[in-house]
Amino acid sequence: MLNELAQGLRPMSQGVEWFDAHDPDEQAETLLFLRHHCVQARAVSADGPEGIRRAGLRPTHTPAVLITRGPIDMQLGKIADLTPVDERRKAFRLLVAVLSIADERRRERFCSGGYGHWWHHLPVADRG
Repeated sequence: MLNELAQGLRPMSQGVEWFDAHDPDEQAETLLFLRHHCVQARAVSADGPEGIRRAGLRPTHTPAVLITRGPIDMQLGKIADLTPVDERRKAFRLLVAVLSIADERRRERFCSGGYGHWWHHLPVADRG
């Protein structure tokens, strides 16, 4: 689901619905998982503003403020640790957007010669 969201194969509305269906502990695990994959995809601070835009957040939303304030690795951790339900939903959208940006860049730089990870070759999801 997360890779399909990051690659634009599923609409974010479906991702948020999926995220909301999980209990708070599972949501926390999902946010930590996303944070880890953002780091693995080599997200950089410059990905923050575009991530905010893609996630549809206002610059004053807590996750948006956090991502623009300091080293991205630390900020991604703070975003993943947000606990209020509304903030978690925003954090989810932002982390998916940042993963999308970083993964696009990584695929262009490191996988353009034919090498790629299995998650780069996902079929279009059943949107039903």
